[in-house]
Amino acid sequence: MTVCAIEPAAAHENGAGRAGCTITADGCYAARLALAGDSLFPERWTLDGPEPYAVPLPGNQPEEPGTEVQPLADGRVLIHRLVDGRHAFSLLYPTGPGTGELPLGTVDRPEEGTRLRLLPPAPDGRRAYALAAGRHSAAVWLVAGGGSGPERVAEVPGGCSGGVWLDREGRMLALDRESGGRTKSVVVDLGRGGEVSPLLQIAPGSDDRVLLADPDSGLLLIRSDAPSPGEARLGWGVLGSTLPVRFPECLRLPDRRVTPFAVQPGQMLTPEGCAVALHVERVDGAGWIGLWRPAERRVHHVPAPAGWLGGTGLWTADGVLRLPYSVGAVPCGVATLTMPGEERRPEDGSPDDATAEEGAEGTESPFPRGERYSAQLPTGETEMTVHHLDSLPDVPRPVPLQQAPLGRLVTN
Repeated sequence: MTVCAIEPAAAHENGAGRAGCTITADGCYAARLALAGDSLFPERWTLDGPEPYAVPLPGNQPEEPGTEVQPLADGRVLIHRLVDGRHAFSLLYPTGPGTGELPLGTVDRPEEGTRLRLLPPAPDGRRAYALAAGRHSAAVWLVAGGGSGPERVAEVPGGCSGGVWLDREGRMLALDRESGGRTKSVVVDLGRGGEVSPLLQIAPGSDDRVLLADPDSGLLLIRSDAPSPGEARLGWGVLGSTLPVRFPECLRLPDRRVTPFAVQPGQMLTPEGCAVALHVERVDGAGWIGLWRPAERRVHHVPAPAGWLGGTGLWTADGVLRLPYSVGAVPCGVATLTMPGEERRPEDGSPDDATAEEGAEGTESPFPRGERYSAQLPTGETEMTVHHLDSLPDVPRPVPLQQAPLGRLVTN
């Protein structure tokens, strides 16, 4: 499963880069804007069958580069366009040789300096949300799955970025809010009219952002400059835990940008055992994939598959990383990886440490031959506050650790 933070294309504040496609929380569908010559058109991928396959969903004219698409659990694809100065939302679906389109409504273009973008897919797959983020406030919009048209469901004071779902119900949304020159993650409770509570408070003068979360284990992947002022570092913690966040040295790669994009679900009591997929990039744009577990002091570096839709993928509960790719004779493919030492064999008994679910027999593996990197360095750690979250209405709201003794916190 992938639960990722997505931020504006022009300003990657929290380090979660824009993905090549968007995948539903259950991993059944994906959607992207594909190229046909110089023209863009929506494309839906079905991922839960014996082989992945793509269904083109072109409209009456090519899409603009800023258009966004997002799949829903029922196979329809939400599309967000800017039309005549308004944000228009519709649902696309295949109708034989053509494309059906169900208009959902529009949202007025926000004031200057405000950008409206889709948030990551909601965990239930039935709804879709958008964030209109301005300099001094932000609004969360329910744009699909509501009663009648787009509906504003929350107002958040302060400039906001990011967006990570913290629970399976799609109620708790983490946003990175700027206030007083510092950025701290907060949680927005959509079940309480957008009530806002603090989430990350590592140090008074640090910038603390949530990048990924796994609702099953409570594992949080964060980026903060608390351990090294002026240098944003990747770390991990656990929702509801009073233990410190750790900033492993193995994730601190000189002249590299390390961005988590997928976390293994289903590890209920062992967040430190969750496999995490990392996108490692050099300053020249070259990149590869890192495989890591919080319990380990090592990152396993492997080549990305050729044609990988960069920054996109999901783990299965049994530890298989699925990476969508499009190249040559395989316009819709899914490559698979496992953590080293946990190689998985398919039913025919053939090796499967880095294989592809190919659309045509005999197609060359999308994984290029390349150098494998490894690092094994000590782990550093620093204190933080991660506030407990619970969607039940009778549970007290999170309270900053500085204002409450440890005994009042609910811990895992």
